[in-house]
Amino acid sequence: MRRRVAVTGLGVVSPIGVGHREFWSALLEGRSGVDQITAFDASGYSTRIAAEVRGFDPLVFMDRKEARRTDRFVQFAYAAGRMALDDAGYVITPANATRTGVMIGSGIGGATTWEEQHRQLLLKGPERVSPFFVPMIISNMASGVTSILTGAKGPSSCVVTACATGGNAIGDASRMIERGDVDAMLAGGSEAAITPLAVAGFCSMRAMSTRNDEPRRASRPFDAGRDGFVMGEGAGVVLLEALEHAEARGAQIYGEVIGYGATADAFHITQPDPEGDGALRSMATALSDAGITPEEIDYINAHGTSTPYNDRLETLAIKRLFGAHARRLAVSSTKSMIGHLMGAAGGVEFIACALALRHQMMPPTINYEVPDPQCDLDYVPNLARPGRLRTVISNAFGFGGHNATLVLRANHA
Repeated sequence: MRRRVAVTGLGVVSPIGVGHREFWSALLEGRSGVDQITAFDASGYSTRIAAEVRGFDPLVFMDRKEARRTDRFVQFAYAAGRMALDDAGYVITPANATRTGVMIGSGIGGATTWEEQHRQLLLKGPERVSPFFVPMIISNMASGVTSILTGAKGPSSCVVTACATGGNAIGDASRMIERGDVDAMLAGGSEAAITPLAVAGFCSMRAMSTRNDEPRRASRPFDAGRDGFVMGEGAGVVLLEALEHAEARGAQIYGEVIGYGATADAFHITQPDPEGDGALRSMATALSDAGITPEEIDYINAHGTSTPYNDRLETLAIKRLFGAHARRLAVSSTKSMIGHLMGAAGGVEFIACALALRHQMMPPTINYEVPDPQCDLDYVPNLARPGRLRTVISNAFGFGGHNATLVLRANHA
């Protein structure tokens, strides 16, 4: 029998706040985390803005020795995982360690370390490359270090599906609990790739906004004036538990993961399917997995990147799947405030969904000013809105045609 999966702890490192309370407060205020890049001198770049996590101190979460030998994306991941455990009141002990696992992915991995160590190689030669170079860059180290520092001895794995990573990680971890492999999983995504080379690569693709003079207005999903996404960084990790396990220990429950869909576009390395086919099937698969109809969905936290292609085609996919109900449900993109956190996006946005259910409030899509005729749904423009939320969806799509959809139901529904 398939076990039910509850969300009992939230951990967020984001450009608008560290910790889910600060994050949620900023979302409701419609506060943008986008500003000029400070991580390096971006004056020669076509895009000079990003959503950085400023003031993050890894020593709040780990000791100095551990911080020196971990990349920023791993520091984010562990910090979010630690906060999720604390929020859940879940203590890993010898009695439950082998029944507790970790599934935290990253789209890119240790970009900061890679670029810095390459610079050392060119300037000073191969003997000056750090012995920690390899373990610092590999994407699985988000889960690896989190497992080591928390003592979780169950399955420890890593999803790498570009910007669908966080969604796939939570979905795959849910499956492990449903099957009875484990009782609890830390799951989500982490990313820290605002680096000279990575930003240059996205600039060359002409995928990012060049609204450099007004950074807080640059990320504008579904608006007719959108001109590309804004890079962000951060981590979103949740503690998932078997429902009966959570109830037995009296844990708070934000909601239940009742459906998961994962599909491929099989179309192009960067562009979405022109009919929104992969996104549509991802949402349809998740609804089928949940055993519910489209009419039971109240709110969608969209992938909503602020790129011309994604927003138009995600809208098309929603309209094709939901039919007349597409005009009744609410859709918003929190990327309008936090930018695109790539491998972390699915994790952080799933947490926004959990908080929306908890507080019965929908975060807005800020910077929505001029409607696009091809994006004609209710995007919760500019102001957070209360609503009766019972069942919600989180979408995450990635380069390579990866699509992940999670369905979350309120515990009281």
